[in-house]
Amino acid sequence: MARIVMKFGGTSMAGTERIRRVANIVRKQAEGGNEVAVVVSAMAGETDRLVNFCREANPLYDPAEYDAVVSSGEQVTSGLLALTLQAMGCKARSWLGWQVPIKTFSVHANARIDDFDASRLVEHMQAGEIAVIPGFQGLSEDGRISTMGRGGSDTSAVAIAAAVGADRCDIYTDVDGVYTTDPRIVARAQKQKYVTYEEMLELASVGAKVLQTRSVSLAMKRNVRVQVLSSFVDDDAPSADTLPGTMIVSEEEMDDILKEQKMERQTVTGIALDKNEARVVLTRVPDKPGAVAEIFLPLGEAGINVDMIIQNVGRDKGETDVTFTVPQAELARAQALLENLKEKIGYNRIITDANVAKVSVVGMGMKSHTGVAASMFKALADRGINVQAISTSEIKISVLIDADETELAVRVLHTAYGLDAKDEAA
Repeated sequence: MARIVMKFGGTSMAGTERIRRVANIVRKQAEGGNEVAVVVSAMAGETDRLVNFCREANPLYDPAEYDAVVSSGEQVTSGLLALTLQAMGCKARSWLGWQVPIKTFSVHANARIDDFDASRLVEHMQAGEIAVIPGFQGLSEDGRISTMGRGGSDTSAVAIAAAVGADRCDIYTDVDGVYTTDPRIVARAQKQKYVTYEEMLELASVGAKVLQTRSVSLAMKRNVRVQVLSSFVDDDAPSADTLPGTMIVSEEEMDDILKEQKMERQTVTGIALDKNEARVVLTRVPDKPGAVAEIFLPLGEAGINVDMIIQNVGRDKGETDVTFTVPQAELARAQALLENLKEKIGYNRIITDANVAKVSVVGMGMKSHTGVAASMFKALADRGINVQAISTSEIKISVLIDADETELAVRVLHTAYGLDAKDEAA
């Protein structure tokens, strides 16, 4: 018998037929003798609809009242799933965030989960009751409903799994696992059986949409085993225990798995892409101490995230060019801010380009293998793909390229690192 937390996203909960399908998946886990808690998102599109209502009612809305409105989507789906499970003969009840209670701190609309006492929840689970919990919401320090920002249901599920001491947290999505890259771009992409927390965190941060970054970070911190599965399976499909997706595990557990299977760690685990980047170039910036700070401090204070940064070699006149990227949605705001600071910074002109994309290769094997970057640059160069900027970490290399070449770059790199699935006949 295992204690399992299951999470279903908005696409999985979009309408009564899909909720019935979800209930059937949950019922199978409970009938297998497992203690089960389920975390659900609002129906697909519902949160956007509620957010628009808030904006129409008051563009300068009170964040606490905003939370009261947008959290209602998950309340509906949690109640509907509990009702559906009851109709199937299961013992089930819904628990709202304030009833657990899931305590949060920080600001409304972007709250963070604090440690909480899940003893009552565990009691009901041990008694054979399926707990259905709305994701995305909790109880703030001022005693009001709080929400955790978009994608917060994944974080809710991981936090609850940690609090109840779950054996694993199953995240059901519209994909059946974590692939070496997007299968819609590379048909020969392979589903991974295991990925480490660190790799998943990097993949999520550079464009992979499978899991939300905060949820992976929390899973790593609390050592929660997370499994990514598809909720779109036939009614007669085996349970998650016999048909696993991708398990997100610690580096230590991955080492044990590789040792048991007598396999070497692969150099690159996955390739991600992000088309939401924009490039900014400031020309002829004074090449002196503090000049770069004059650029990035105001951007930081404005809440504009800066990713890749390149400072060119200084010119003879004590000047240099500075290149960096920001999210496309923030480009206009960043440009306006920097234009207002032109005199203070002392640059000559600002050049922007939204037709760019970031492609990243990620893998723990980079720590122990040389030549990973060289292979990347050679593969791109051989296909005439120009690299505009580079950023790295211990297990990641990201390059900025022309957006029109994104899919070609992903396919080229997927082949270059030997990630293409082998033909069945081979």
